[in-house]
Amino acid sequence: MIDAHRDNQLWLYSTGEHPCSYVDGRVARTVFVDPAFPIGNAHYSQLIRHGMRRSGGYIYQPKCPDCTSCKSLRVPVQHFRPNRSQRRCWRRNHDLRIIQRPPAFVEDHFRLYRLYMSRRHPGSGMDDHDPDRYMEFLVCPWSDTVFLEIRHGRELLGVAVSDRVADGLSAVYTFFHPDVPARSIGTFAILCQIEHARMNAMEYVYLGYWIAECAKMRYKADFRPCEVYDGGGWTALP
Repeated sequence: MIDAHRDNQLWLYSTGEHPCSYVDGRVARTVFVDPAFPIGNAHYSQLIRHGMRRSGGYIYQPKCPDCTSCKSLRVPVQHFRPNRSQRRCWRRNHDLRIIQRPPAFVEDHFRLYRLYMSRRHPGSGMDDHDPDRYMEFLVCPWSDTVFLEIRHGRELLGVAVSDRVADGLSAVYTFFHPDVPARSIGTFAILCQIEHARMNAMEYVYLGYWIAECAKMRYKADFRPCEVYDGGGWTALP
């Protein structure tokens, strides 16, 4: 079943109900922006401030019938204070280089992505991406996207893909080498995005959806202070 709503000439379409991917036993529903709408980065900048985000060229938001656990989370860059663990992570990786790249296909990026997916998300349907599907997932024609490489010497350890929006940076996806757990590259990548935003005078880093009941999504609230979108505005997370 598809529902449509009119909002400033922008159509939103809802999926039917389906099992939740994050919390067992719950029913989910997702709202998408009409893919035919001529979206631009300015539109996306407005939509992300209302709790939406993108995957490839699709802009979406969870709208579940009996649950509001998925909340968009952002970090106010100038107020961010790393905790002890995050400070240790930053110091531990002082020997790494962060290199800004344009949103183009790079063979060693793709090899690392395939390795990460095969080890972290086997059988997810994303672990068999070819180069075209890989790029369609990370980049779209209207996004202002940047790739932040994380390298140790010439060795690629991670890539953080982010969109530049009007008031900050939106984390799209991060993938990293699964055989260097002591470096905590996932945490380091978020710290790099926060530092990149700070150096470019951006207000926020949007980290996507935070779900308190889901262990693999709970970590985002460790970056404090942070704010969540409650449907009516942004409020500080206690």
